[in-house]
Amino acid sequence: MAGKWFEELEPGMVIKHEVTRTVTETDNLLFTVLGHNDQPLHLDVEFAKKSPHGAIAVNSLWTLNLIGGISVRNTTLGTTMGNLGYDEIRFPNPVRIGDTIHGETHIVARRESKKYPNAGIVTFKDIGINQKDEIVVTAIRNGMVYKKPADSAEAQG
Repeated sequence: MAGKWFEELEPGMVIKHEVTRTVTETDNLLFTVLGHNDQPLHLDVEFAKKSPHGAIAVNSLWTLNLIGGISVRNTTLGTTMGNLGYDEIRFPNPVRIGDTIHGETHIVARRESKKYPNAGIVTFKDIGINQKDEIVVTAIRNGMVYKKPADSAEAQG
């Protein structure tokens, strides 16, 4: 299992994700249309040319979704009970078609769960960065992460 258990996600840890993704027109178009977001800034080249961006701006929620997805393999693949919520989502720079995004996750905090003795709550800061090293998204995310099962040490031994 690639994901980390609650005990392995130490505050202060920085995880640099290997997965990168070059944004395509299809990515933006499908995500925008599936979400019924008919903002011309995402869909209309002529409208977008006249905007301060000068070109299509990729749907920011796609960018958030991408960086969340990229983080799963190295953080919670198979070890999460689920996300509890997002806070402080920021998009400091626009993403454009053709940008290549990579990311990192900082472990901000963790605490025991009061409700689930087999899990704890971890606060993650996910950061998406383009090929120019510009930050394009940041988000604070709280997730419920399982503790390492008692029998997993025996199984690995």
